[in-house]
Amino acid sequence: MTSKHEAKLADGRDIFFYDDAGSALPANRKEDTRPAEPRPELAEMRLDVLSGEWISVAAHRHNRAFMPPAHACPLCPSHAGFASEVPDNFDVTVFENRNPSFAQVAATIDDPNYWVEPKLPIGARKAAIGRCEVVVYSPEHEGSLASQSLTRVRTILDALADRTDAIMRMPGVRTVFPFENRGEAIGVTLHHPHGQIYAYPYVTPNQEKVFASLSRHGLNMFQDILDFEQGSERELIRGEHFTAFVPFAARWPIEATIMPHRHVQNLTQLNEDELSELSSIYSRVLRGVDAIYSSPTPYVAGWHQAPSFPGGENFRLQFKLTSPRRAVDKLKYLAGSESAMGAFIADFPPEKTAAQLREVL
Repeated sequence: MTSKHEAKLADGRDIFFYDDAGSALPANRKEDTRPAEPRPELAEMRLDVLSGEWISVAAHRHNRAFMPPAHACPLCPSHAGFASEVPDNFDVTVFENRNPSFAQVAATIDDPNYWVEPKLPIGARKAAIGRCEVVVYSPEHEGSLASQSLTRVRTILDALADRTDAIMRMPGVRTVFPFENRGEAIGVTLHHPHGQIYAYPYVTPNQEKVFASLSRHGLNMFQDILDFEQGSERELIRGEHFTAFVPFAARWPIEATIMPHRHVQNLTQLNEDELSELSSIYSRVLRGVDAIYSSPTPYVAGWHQAPSFPGGENFRLQFKLTSPRRAVDKLKYLAGSESAMGAFIADFPPEKTAAQLREVL
């Protein structure tokens, strides 16, 4: 069973240690002895009136660490020659981002309509309240989430569920999104295997599109999608509690979804049997994506969870992975149609992607 230990970093940020079942690590961890540095100012959200979307302007992120060597990696445990963000050894650790796009503020704001601007005034701006955390999958500098043991994958899922529960209770948070950017082609700035958690003060644009589709299709939409994909050419893995598949209208050259058979809104609602099966299917999908080519595949992957929002209970938890890799040495770039109009042109049928993944799975 995963165990948890809480502490503070020198500048007051939270850090959490999640130990694998049967871990030999001690309960007490070393303190962060670095000098406390001032934390950056809260980022600002600006309203794009044309789309009705909020854009977070976080200028302090421009100076964050970029591809440091292994001996100076901020995600490795601290050692005699270098004090990192993590003061002691760990299995999995989660800590507040040093350069957050969204952050908690002393004067907490818990207005459920904080992000709503019905008349869309030009020049509207608000404080970017919320939360950003870093999730470190392993103390080892090399590797990936796919290379972790099933025990470790379960620890990671337990950590994400625990943090989802805690963050959703924080003032002003509407959406909690745990995700992983993997590979330089995606834009990662650290090689160490890790993910992030973003907590937004609004329902995100993609979520709003899903709710619009729910209103058009009906509240059984997620179950209808699952029924449609099960048994199709795009099905990858079907377990007792989850099915993995390539979506019928996949946009990207590599795309995969994992959907629970039971309607749950987020990771916190999964039971022991579901988490056990999910650890295996999650790991198999990631390993399969890496096995398509002879080198690791860049991707963006995340857990899409229900927002705290009227009607949010109709949203079903999903894991989604997308990759721009369309050949061993080629990437799909978002050019004119995709970037300017949001109209995707797929490079080849999703059934071909599914066949590639099934072969390596």
